[in-house]
Order: sequence, then structure tokens, then C-alpha cells
Amino acid sequence: MRVRLSIPLALLSAMLMVALSTGSPLFFMLAALIIVLIVSECAAVLWASGTLKVSAEISESSVCRGQEATLLLRVSHHGWFPIAPVRLSLASLTGQDFREICLRSQPGRQQSLRMPLKARHVGVFSSGIESCTVEGLLGIVSRKKLTPESLFQLIVLPQTFATEPLTLSPGDPGSDIMSRATEDLNAPSDVRSYQPGDPMKKIHWKLSLRKDELLVRTFDEPILQDVLILMDCSRPPSWGNPKAEDDLRDALLETAASVLSDQLKAGYNFRLPLLGTAPADPDQNMSLALSLDNLTRVDFSAVDRFERVLIMESCRLRKVGCVVVITARLNYAMVDVMIRMHRMGPALRLYLVTFAPDDPDVLPLIGRLRHAAIEVSYVSPIQDSVNRKEPSLSQAR
Repeated sequence: MRVRLSIPLALLSAMLMVALSTGSPLFFMLAALIIVLIVSECAAVLWASGTLKVSAEISESSVCRGQEATLLLRVSHHGWFPIAPVRLSLASLTGQDFREICLRSQPGRQQSLRMPLKARHVGVFSSGIESCTVEGLLGIVSRKKLTPESLFQLIVLPQTFATEPLTLSPGDPGSDIMSRATEDLNAPSDVRSYQPGDPMKKIHWKLSLRKDELLVRTFDEPILQDVLILMDCSRPPSWGNPKAEDDLRDALLETAASVLSDQLKAGYNFRLPLLGTAPADPDQNMSLALSLDNLTRVDFSAVDRFERVLIMESCRLRKVGCVVVITARLNYAMVDVMIRMHRMGPALRLYLVTFAPDDPDVLPLIGRLRHAAIEVSYVSPIQDSVNRKEPSLSQAR
């Protein structure tokens, strides 16, 4: 509680001095009145803050970027003495600034306020009423009360857009050959007893006559090659503007979410290692909702340089048919590693998130990738594009 007694005490001292020097009862009454005002204001503030009830409810616990959630605030307090309007300190979704709201002074009645919250960036944000300030009518006494029970968490999920189908490495069986593998009668792997429902053409007639029982050929099904998605989880470049960094993060996460979503729909096996303070490794066995939640919680705090991550993952390409690289920076070391990965067998596609696709420092690197038959796609990190379009794809033929 904060008490501003400098002015009241100065007035009280002046009244008492005049009253004692003149003996006038009027000045004694004025001094008593000042004391009553101070005491009543203290009682009013203590009463209102002691009975203050604050709650905050969010309409949705998770929304997609660009959507809105509604925040419902409820405030009530009791007391017979008048006080100034209660001030609410409302934390923004970014948690970096606060907004003050003054309510009407209505003791004993609950006040409600609805506020729209715009989800501008992907991530997990904490917001709500950080504190309430109760102040007396004369501004002599004020008390700030923290309200942690009214804080909430809002998850802003990345949006997805359609991506072009991935081209897997040459010779990859794919789903078509997998469906025809069991029809290839020239390459059986073993035999087993006949079971009702087995097609007649799979019966091994010669061996069945010899064993005096029906035997059916079995075949080894080819394994679909995996899709490895590598997203740069280190802090993206700022381009001299803090807002540009937030837009780059959104574009990186939404590109990874789009590629991941399309692989789930296509039925391919995939893996998306995520680094940072909360590492995760979404794959095809994880639901789309859980995968997007893991992506949302990426804080881009990875300390390893992305080219080092590419080198580490290049040792695990035995079953990989395609590598998707998503990054907001490009240098010669990264280009050399991606070319080596592509020469090891898997196809490779680069999603470059950039504000300047015609950057003269980047064009020579793009030329080297195209010369090595690596697909290159540009993603524009524009904050106002709520529905991000499919990026343009340029591929060396």
C-alpha cells in the first residue's frame, strides 16, 4: 500500500499551528477533518482491495495465427466509502508491454468487459490481468494487488498452405510399387499355410502337391523411404527490425507445418527433429494436432549452427528418400553440405524464407544449388498475408 501523506500532513501541521496560536476552534475542526479524511480513505482502500475479485476467461485456448480470441474480464469489490475507478494492468500477448484500463466505481456490483485479442504471431503467450490498483477518491492512498489467478495461456498455432508434392530419390518404390509388390509371383520370400481369403494365384501348387497341403507364397513388402524435414531452429536474422524477426519465425513454422501436414495426408514416413530448450521429434506416428503443438513451442534458441545440424543428420540418410531444408539464412557451408547430402542419394528441396529473393549475395548460392539439381522454393514472410500462398518453386531440370 502506498500512502501519499506529504500534502495532508503539511495541511494538518499548518492547521494545528494556527489553532494553537489563535485558539480558534475552527482550525481544530479543520485539522480533525483532515485526519478523518485520511483514515476514511485508508479504510476505503483496504476494504475495497480486501474484497476485490478479479477473473479473466479466454474464449479459445488455442487459435491459428491471424484469428481472434475474446477475453472476458470480471471485476467486483465491496465497500461503503467512495474510491477512484479501479485500474487494471492488462498484459499483452507478447508479454512485453501493459495496457491500463479504468473501470467505473460501482461497489457491490460486478463489472464485465469483453476485449478482442488478435493472434499476430505463432507461439505460446501468457496474458491477462497482471495487477489491479485500488486508489482512494482523493489520491492519498493506493494499493496494488497482484492477480495471478487471472492470467491465462493462449496457444497460437501456425497456419498451413498447400505445398508441391515432394520428389523422392530415383528408384524409390513408393506406394504404387508397394501395392504391386504382393502381385510379383517371381520373387516370393517364403511360404505359409493357406488361409481362407488368400487369392488362388498365390498358391504354390507344386509344393502343395509335394507336402499334401495348400501352401501360399509370401512376399517382402518394400519399405517406403522416409522424408526428413530439417528446420533451422536458431535465431533468425533480424534484418535491422525486431518485427521482421517475428515474421521470419512465423514463416519458418508455417512452412514446416505445411510440409508436415502434406506428408501426413500422403501417408509418407517423415521425421522433423526440433532443437531448443524443449526438443521434440515429430514423426508420422504423432497426430497432426500434437505435431503442430510441438512446432508452436519452438523458441528458436538452438545454439548449434544449422550447417552443423545438417552434417549430423547427413549420417542418417540410409532410408531417407527426400530431405526438406527450411531456413531463413544461406551461406556457402550450408550449400556445400546440402549438395553432399543430395549426392548421397535422397532428393533435396530448400525452402528459403527471405524478404529479398533477389539478394545479390544469395543468388550465387541459389545458382550452385540449382546446378546440383536441388529444388529451391522462396517463402515470403509477410505478416499481413493471413492466408499464406504456396511458395514459388524453381527446379533445375
